[in-house]
Amino acid sequence: MADYTNRFKASLKAGKANIGLWISIPDAFTTEICATAEFDWMLLDGEHTPSDARTVLSQLQACGAYHTQAVARPPVGQTHLIKQLLDVGVQNLLIPMVDTPEQAQQLVGDVRYPPQGNRGVGFGAARVSRWGARKDYAQGANDEICLLVQVETKTGLANLDAICQVEGVDGVFLGPSDISAALGYLGSPGHPTVVAEIERCIAVILKHGKAAGILTPDRTLAKRYLELGCTFVAVGVDASLLANSVRDLKAHFN
Repeated sequence: MADYTNRFKASLKAGKANIGLWISIPDAFTTEICATAEFDWMLLDGEHTPSDARTVLSQLQACGAYHTQAVARPPVGQTHLIKQLLDVGVQNLLIPMVDTPEQAQQLVGDVRYPPQGNRGVGFGAARVSRWGARKDYAQGANDEICLLVQVETKTGLANLDAICQVEGVDGVFLGPSDISAALGYLGSPGHPTVVAEIERCIAVILKHGKAAGILTPDRTLAKRYLELGCTFVAVGVDASLLANSVRDLKAHFN
């Protein structure tokens, strides 16, 4: 029998470190290539890529044979987009640009069926229930979803403490690129002022018992954030790894 346990959510609750890879190439073939490395988690990015629910579906299928957990990021936290992703089988969601506790509370409702939330009911004809084969899907569906919210603006940073108090938010992801821009250091996520603010935020998130996450290809910073207690850290981006590798290869023959 297939195991539908959300291993990623369970790992975060247990406080274990999860090392991830950012997938920004919206293609199942390259996603599967990356899946063979079996990172603990892979972020399927729909915010800064020409992706949609069909793309995510194909990427989920590509990841299915490997020991990795997919986290999907829609372009925006809208109810109908979240509903589509959940119905194709996404268990872990990362929602960008969450600025207020009210917004976070709305998202909690979006990932839960009534009466706890407002997720539309259509699982019987959807992949998430294996088109009705999972007879017990509805009973455990609300608990199965891992909701991660992304704080990355001045408003979000100011409201971080309140956002972390929202029940149903499993973790908070800090967007270093946007945070650096918000603080006046666009393009410099490793600036000491930015790093100091990120470290402050990590402490706030952990104080509330939430999982803290971040993306950084800087290995020194990645290790630092892990030491501070981050439990989901993405350490590379597929497109950047590909681009840098082919350029490096070409440089050897110039």
